[in-house]
Amino acid sequence: MSKAFTSEETPDPPQLVPRRAPLPAGSPNYVTARGLAALRSELAALQAERTHVDELTEDDERARALTALQARSQELEERITSAELVDTSTHAPDEIRFGAHVTVRGADDVERAYEIVGVDEADAAHGRLAFSAPLARALLGKHVGDAVTLRTPRGEDELEVVSVHYEDS
Repeated sequence: MSKAFTSEETPDPPQLVPRRAPLPAGSPNYVTARGLAALRSELAALQAERTHVDELTEDDERARALTALQARSQELEERITSAELVDTSTHAPDEIRFGAHVTVRGADDVERAYEIVGVDEADAAHGRLAFSAPLARALLGKHVGDAVTLRTPRGEDELEVVSVHYEDS
């Protein structure tokens, strides 16, 4: 095969760096203490990773890796700078606000637990809802005993608020 047709002459495609979940337009970057600590830890890990990238012998590989690290670091630094740590000790203990741990019961009599958190720490698999998520928005301002109607692809679900608490309460 002619060298003209080998992949050595084809430039590598630019590296795509996955973006973080966007903040809602015009909304503050609310975070819990755990969320802010996680952002700082992630940034420290990226800075430590840079040491390993600097040791790469291939110039192209090192340049791509450094570009990706720089983009991720810059985005994290922006999130940390814009973070607004929410003090949940000022919330009414029986009202659902940012940082609340909430248990709801559906029509099927199954209880589900959620925590309302910042965009960067949202994790549906662990019951952490971003404050901008539809369910979180429906729950905000509610109290134990209140009912919430949520539109879903299956129709409308009605949930009853069973409990509300905050980590430091």
